[in-house]
Amino acid sequence: MASRKEALARRANRVRRQIKAVANGRPRLSVHRSSKNIYVQVIDDVAGKTLASASTLDAGLRSSLKTGADVAAAAAVGKLVAERASKAGIKDVVFDRGAFIYHGRIKAVAEAAREGGLNF
Repeated sequence: MASRKEALARRANRVRRQIKAVANGRPRLSVHRSSKNIYVQVIDDVAGKTLASASTLDAGLRSSLKTGADVAAAAAVGKLVAERASKAGIKDVVFDRGAFIYHGRIKAVAEAAREGGLNF
């Protein structure tokens, strides 16, 4: 039986394989959540570079948030990464939830990024 870490890696690779098949050159909006924080990056897989990023550890967000591990914090991070991506000239992305289900904090990031102007 596979360990939890191996199962998560296998699930994340399955999601990323499907995303890369439909990306058509669009950057990937990758989300990672831990028990205490949430991290979001806009990644150009062709060049292998991070174009924009945000997390609950950013100085501006950290002081205004009660905690980095709730839906409100995830929404704030989603809105911030959408602003930074639009400054970098990015409008269309493909959403990469990794090994996490589209629920709770992951869903809050996606909805806030859409409200912030990203299309996916």
